[in-house]
Amino acid sequence: MLADRHSMAAWSGRTDPETDSARWHQRIRSLTEDSQPGLALLGFACDEGVRRNHGRVGAAAAPQSVRKALANLAWHRQAPAYDAGDVTCEDGDLEAAQARLGRNVCALLDAGHLPLVIGGGHEVAFGSWSGLAEHLSGNPTPRIGIVNFDAHFDLRDPAHVHSSGTPFAQIAEQCAARGWPFRYACLGVSRASNTRALFARAAELNVLVREDHEIRESTLDAIGAELDAFAAECDALYLTIDIDVLPACEAPGVSAPAARGVRLELLEPLLERLKASGKLRLADLAELNPEHDIDNRTAKVAARLIHLLSL
Repeated sequence: MLADRHSMAAWSGRTDPETDSARWHQRIRSLTEDSQPGLALLGFACDEGVRRNHGRVGAAAAPQSVRKALANLAWHRQAPAYDAGDVTCEDGDLEAAQARLGRNVCALLDAGHLPLVIGGGHEVAFGSWSGLAEHLSGNPTPRIGIVNFDAHFDLRDPAHVHSSGTPFAQIAEQCAARGWPFRYACLGVSRASNTRALFARAAELNVLVREDHEIRESTLDAIGAELDAFAAECDALYLTIDIDVLPACEAPGVSAPAARGVRLELLEPLLERLKASGKLRLADLAELNPEHDIDNRTAKVAARLIHLLSL
């Protein structure tokens, strides 16, 4: 096991008497070296990037909060699922924690698993991507498509400090250094929460952008077609969901609550399109902050998203 810590304590819940009525806590297993390929949940218990970005800290507690919310959901998977433990950042050394996360993600991919990383702040993205990049490094120019559902671009200049606001700018720099294409789609962006400089940076990097107000029932098919076309030009997809893309009424427990956001009922069909591409190799969830949650509402949303991606 490569993770910094591992415990199955969060996996408990209701047991029903009927046959074929299992729940997640009854089926998920601790990951071992000889585990058959399946879905591997890996926690990134870190909010150092949020602290550096002057956000509301508390996201480091998210992995356990999400596990507890997921534990009692009904089990509908055919393939196995595993808990791979947590990568932690307890000393403020974000870069070292991201490097360990990358090594864990790469090891999971090498073993044939689909990693689903539970953050943590959105600094999780650089560690997640680094693991996928290492896994695909045998291909001289892999076309990795990043699809980010987020109210924020997270393209801040990383020259002075790495934070939850810089991961995709860091990834763009890494792609340039390796001679790889940078393919990035950011959906759910709030114009009110991103400066003109960030919109200009997104344009320079040829980012596929859809703002929050553009995503509505009448546009879902068109935006889904755009995602299909985006996926068709990629060898592998990395999906990252910042929970603050959802309205604050649906996801109050985040580092930066959204005044508008994209409703869950609009988000789910787009996730289904990405799954249907057959190219999804890695996913993560970011910015859930249990300290500011209400009735575990946000943790339940995150658990539902994992449940959807697991089917």
